[in-house]
Amino acid sequence: MPIPDIDSFTGLTSKTVAEKHKNEGFNELPEAQKHSVLWLLFEIIHEPMFLLLVVSGLIYFILGDFSEGVMLMSFVVVIIAITVYQEQKTERALEALRNLASPRALVIRDGTHQRIPGREVVTGDLLILSEGDRVPADGVLLTANNVSVDESLLTGESVPVRKTAVREEVAAIRPVGDDQPWIFSGTLVVAGQGVAEVRSTGPRTEMGQIGNVLSTVERGETRLKTEIERIVRVIATAGIALCIVIVIVYGLTRENWIEGFLAGITLAMAILPEEFPVVLTVFLALGAWRISRYNVLTRQVTAIETLGSATVLCVDKTGTLTENRMSTKQFYADGAMCDFDPAVANTVPEVCHELAEFAILACKKDPFDPMEKALLELGAGDFGKTEHIHTGWSLVQEYPLCPSLLAMSNVWQSQGGSEFVIAAKGAPEAIFDLCHFNRKEIQDLARPIDRMASEGLRVLGVAKASFVRSDLPGEQHDFTFTFLGLVGFADPVRPQVKEAVAECHSAGIRVVMITGDYPLTAKNIARQIGLDNSDTCITGSELDAMSGDELRKRIRSAGIFARVVPEQKLRIVNSFKAAGDVVAMTGDGVNDAPALKSADIGIAMGGRGTDVAREASSLVLLDDNFTSIVAAVRLGRRIFDNLKKAMAYIISVHVPIAGMSLIPVLLNLPLVLLPVHIVFLELIIDPACSIVFESENDEENVMKRPPRKPDEGLFTKKNLSLSFLQGTVVLAVVLAIYFSALSRGMGEAEVRTLTFVTIVVANLCLILTNRSWSQIIYSTLRTPNLAMRWVFAGTLVCLTLVLFVPALHDLFRFGSVSLADLVVCTIAAVGSVIWFECYKCWDIRAR
Repeated sequence: MPIPDIDSFTGLTSKTVAEKHKNEGFNELPEAQKHSVLWLLFEIIHEPMFLLLVVSGLIYFILGDFSEGVMLMSFVVVIIAITVYQEQKTERALEALRNLASPRALVIRDGTHQRIPGREVVTGDLLILSEGDRVPADGVLLTANNVSVDESLLTGESVPVRKTAVREEVAAIRPVGDDQPWIFSGTLVVAGQGVAEVRSTGPRTEMGQIGNVLSTVERGETRLKTEIERIVRVIATAGIALCIVIVIVYGLTRENWIEGFLAGITLAMAILPEEFPVVLTVFLALGAWRISRYNVLTRQVTAIETLGSATVLCVDKTGTLTENRMSTKQFYADGAMCDFDPAVANTVPEVCHELAEFAILACKKDPFDPMEKALLELGAGDFGKTEHIHTGWSLVQEYPLCPSLLAMSNVWQSQGGSEFVIAAKGAPEAIFDLCHFNRKEIQDLARPIDRMASEGLRVLGVAKASFVRSDLPGEQHDFTFTFLGLVGFADPVRPQVKEAVAECHSAGIRVVMITGDYPLTAKNIARQIGLDNSDTCITGSELDAMSGDELRKRIRSAGIFARVVPEQKLRIVNSFKAAGDVVAMTGDGVNDAPALKSADIGIAMGGRGTDVAREASSLVLLDDNFTSIVAAVRLGRRIFDNLKKAMAYIISVHVPIAGMSLIPVLLNLPLVLLPVHIVFLELIIDPACSIVFESENDEENVMKRPPRKPDEGLFTKKNLSLSFLQGTVVLAVVLAIYFSALSRGMGEAEVRTLTFVTIVVANLCLILTNRSWSQIIYSTLRTPNLAMRWVFAGTLVCLTLVLFVPALHDLFRFGSVSLADLVVCTIAAVGSVIWFECYKCWDIRAR
């Protein structure tokens, strides 16, 4: 079909545009559904941790302890804030996508050229596109003059693709490959000019489809949160039942229902593990702060708990493993293959000087094309000081590339010279055509081209010509070109990526590359960074042909997924998750957003990444440094290890407290623990389980062991058994002191004093022994923990005050005891943890 001239276009009328706005809406993505504040509050009150914090806070307020009540209620506010923040994340991601997808647009309407906001573009509009324009909607090119478009945000392919004018009506295709007439919203025109007719706007564009996928992807509850909710629910239910039993038993046996109610409240405070939600909140908040010191921003704090269990890291090649820019890598001239290192000055060998000279002359002065930018950078080093750089020459004419000849030429004239110099570059076969090579010459050059291609390089041919007549010919073929050589380009790997990948392997994390680039290029990058299974590649077309079961089988051995589109990335991530893997995904483009959100851990690039990727992610690498992921994984494992220690301590320390609140009531013996004693113990427990254990350093083998199994919970049978056993042994020792004091005829106040001192000292010993389950106390004492020192000092000072200051002595209902009795209590408390130290020694030897 004939291609009309731009002046013949009249475009839509204003009346038609108004009707289309009314029927189709504006060219923007729909806003995410917003929930009301009342709906959010209704959802929040169903959370067991929320209910537990509220009930515990109310108990403290009833008892008159306003400081503890205010502290717990502050965590209620934190939970509400986190929930509201999470609800708004999808809205922010879609807002960022809308901003990117709505640039200014130059359109033809009513026969005139008009510059309008991108959101006002409608289907049928005629867009005038030039170099540097952001495409506002999906459409088809009616005219195209040397048009190249950067589609990396959609495809992950760093090299621009050529576009041609439509010759006949064709069906829309995905943004993959050269010589297609379709253009896509959000992409960037890097060369040429053209006129396009808009076919899709808003949510119906290719980018809009990504937004639709993103808005429907939901993050599931993390394993840790689900597990803590379950155990909190069990303990809370059992605690409430025991409290009711205590109130009834006390009231019936002692006929004092008010004291029975207080005894029930005491048991509730001893059993209800309000520390669980507090510890989880504190660990994740401080963990986010620690990770931020390694240039990793935490956007979803619960992702921190998952870092240590990540088994698969899905990596987008362009912009993540590589720098998302082209650099000159190799030259081929006069039969010699020469490597080029841009980090070393003047590495262009003498034999390649003329090749580099004319490759630069074939570029535009201020290019958008990344390969032309790479060629111009050759002049930045010592090569730029040679006679091969011609800053004073004048550009006389450009011959753009076209579908029939994928080469371009620049005609230059020197100052005062009468001769024209022509520099040409383009696809090797196009340069061969301009040089009129025969079959043998082409076959001889096929070997260096294949060698470059096998290394993942993009290859351009370069030629030169001269012309003395004043009238320049109409096409490039009219010049007599001389072949100069080949230039190879690569998207360089980021520094230290190879070392970071090796550390991931040592930590048992499998690294998988997912890219829109060609398989050959992806394999070359994989070999450079030492990726496992770098020779096993699945392409996007092969992926489409696979069933779910076949993909789950093949995915185990595949190290690379190439030529994939956004929905396929999401399918890959979901397949890993369905196979039981904990998936982390890195990315920086719009195309990564759905997979980033679906992954257990979405990691976006902060510097080069798009707003959409950052808003959809859980973590953001502020310095775009792949090695920061390793530091984040190390910290994630440390946080989970310390969280296990804190939870074990909480369980073990509550056993003797609950036991001494329950047993005297059931046996009709003097009560030992009153609410004031529970509050004192909580003042030790709260900072110990949150600050002390959070400050612990990582274990020696933290990055030399495989990730914990996905189904391995925080409370394994072994951990629970050892924790309860620790608490049971302490309870037995405390009961021994309790019954010993009763048998000696001591009064209730003296018995309470000795029992309480034993519990407090045993509490401190539990902190020491639970600092590490792989090292004995003697070893851990050599590792400083400033928070622990403050907790121990504060506890001992406060214990001394309540024992010897009369006012506090009476408040705690203590009696006078001898120093010898206090020493016996201390020795007994220390002895309650010796068995666990012996167990650790045996376990270390066994391993």
